[in-house]
Amino acid sequence: QMVYRELLTRWNREHPTKRVEMSLVNGAVMDQRIMSGFLTGTPVADVLEVERSMAGKAFTGPIEDVGYVDLTERLKSEGLLDQINRPSLSPWTSRGHIFGIPHDVHPVMLMYRADLVEAAGIDVRQIETWDDFIRVLRPLQQDLDGDGRVDRQLLSYSAVDPNGTEVLMLQAGGRIFDDQEQPCFDRPGNAAILARLASWSVGPRPICRFADYNTASGQQVLIDGLVVAVLAPDWLCGTFKQQIPGLAGKVKLMPVPAWERGGRRTSVFGGTMLALAKVSRTPEINWEFAKAIYLSREMSTALFRATCIISPFKANWSDPAYDEPDPYFCGQPVGRLYVQLAPDVPQRTSSPYNLTAVLRLSNCMTALVAYAEAHGLTDPAALEPEAQRLLAATQRDFAALVHRNAFLRAPAP
Repeated sequence: QMVYRELLTRWNREHPTKRVEMSLVNGAVMDQRIMSGFLTGTPVADVLEVERSMAGKAFTGPIEDVGYVDLTERLKSEGLLDQINRPSLSPWTSRGHIFGIPHDVHPVMLMYRADLVEAAGIDVRQIETWDDFIRVLRPLQQDLDGDGRVDRQLLSYSAVDPNGTEVLMLQAGGRIFDDQEQPCFDRPGNAAILARLASWSVGPRPICRFADYNTASGQQVLIDGLVVAVLAPDWLCGTFKQQIPGLAGKVKLMPVPAWERGGRRTSVFGGTMLALAKVSRTPEINWEFAKAIYLSREMSTALFRATCIISPFKANWSDPAYDEPDPYFCGQPVGRLYVQLAPDVPQRTSSPYNLTAVLRLSNCMTALVAYAEAHGLTDPAALEPEAQRLLAATQRDFAALVHRNAFLRAPAP
């Protein structure tokens, strides 16, 4: 909120007849207020900053009934479409119509304990793939207290963490919705991805331990060095700087290991859009204000310095702030590292069913890990048939749910 306040004050000073008031609203309350307003016609804010987890709900019905203003032609006619990092538009695009300006890109990097890695004489430049990651960092998996059990694991991840599974699935090229926003859990390749993820969590030497950075206990796991690396979108760097100062000067960033050589070295996690309410009586003022805020280099700089979030507008990528060395990350230019990965973030679905779908995917992962443990299986190839069975069953059930929506079901062949 503080990032916007100075810009808002200036806007009101320069546009006395177009004054804007800002309110910060609890997410759950905002979610209910937006949807009730769209469904009943009751007033909502003219301009809405909406997080991905709630944005898709507005896309449930006919495209003409979406409560946000369709910005597609405005973006095209004003030449803004080519100025935005294209994958960052995907969560706000439904059936070919764009309903929001992206607030962010949120590329994912790997944040790792540079102090531990370098003390062990390990060169992370040897790491290109996940197989390299495991091989090169395996010496750091250690029993630190002499009780015969490995205390330090390589990666913060758990089969029960739906966010982590989605991030890694997207990075690997997996999808649970196709280009027509239809569920495709059982598409070729998804089973292999889940089988490989499951193999990281089972057997005598699993590489994963989940450190929930939202909890004091999870933060202590990170501080104690019991996890070497964390999947880190840009905003998580800001969170760590604010909440875990004890890691300052101990961590660095590197591209996420690819699934195959030459593959994608990043993913994406989270996202927010700025949207205009269709019921507003001041659409032109809203649009003018939205551009003044979101396209602003000043806002981009302030947002990055406060949160480490990079801008989705390509013109802002030359911002010198992105090249500033960050002491928390051992002097690395954090912004520039994330900007370099921005064009390669994967496309995402805008389906209103995505949250439920990700939870179903997580259920598949949990069941697959339980199956692997029960049968003593650690080889991904041996786990693929069960992964395919779980995904096929989920596909049948979930497709039936989506197809009950007459506006979003696939057209008959």
